[in-house]
Amino acid sequence: MPQREDAVIEVTGFAWVPPFARRHVRDLRIRWALEEVGLDYKTRLISAVERPQSYFGEQPYGQVPYYVEGDIRLFESGAIVLHIAEKDERLLPHDPGARARAVTWLISALNSVEPYVMDMVTIDVFCAGQEWATLRRPDQVKLMERRLGHLSTALGDKDWLEGRFTVADLIMVDVLRNLSPDQLSIPQSLQDYVARGKARPAFQAALAAQLADFIPDEEGVPA
Repeated sequence: MPQREDAVIEVTGFAWVPPFARRHVRDLRIRWALEEVGLDYKTRLISAVERPQSYFGEQPYGQVPYYVEGDIRLFESGAIVLHIAEKDERLLPHDPGARARAVTWLISALNSVEPYVMDMVTIDVFCAGQEWATLRRPDQVKLMERRLGHLSTALGDKDWLEGRFTVADLIMVDVLRNLSPDQLSIPQSLQDYVARGKARPAFQAALAAQLADFIPDEEGVPA
């Protein structure tokens, strides 16, 4: 539900990224959270190739997403998604114990899982074929598989980390979907977990909206 002129919420994303990066730019997390709770938003698109200098005054690292809602200005996807989740019990339970656990798992996704995942992405995508990456990969795979094993044990036979879908699952699924069973051994329970997240209508709507915003390569943007 993006691009409504009367939307109060504005999400900044990139106008173009290389094909391999599409579906993985982190403003998707914000779009997904907003879709889950039914909040309208509009998008502001900036260049990923030549980022406006003024943008660094909003987002210190020049990254996306950046979030504006009235007087609220936020960067970092985890902080933004948590802000959205606090608006609606569908993403963050009212029960204090369940709420605390959901927030803990959200931080776990960002601090205890995503760094390992991004190390794998660096080795297999950004630095593929480089000598250091080839040498590092076996040990990194072991570390990643160990971490996935622990996560699978914690998930157990539940569909979602807190028993029902929360903001924690939104972030954890988005982190894990950067991995492929072709890269390393991923427990079937986690593969099914990611598939459940990606099948949610809100995820599908957010993904379609993000892809629709990208400028096609044939319009002269360097590939």
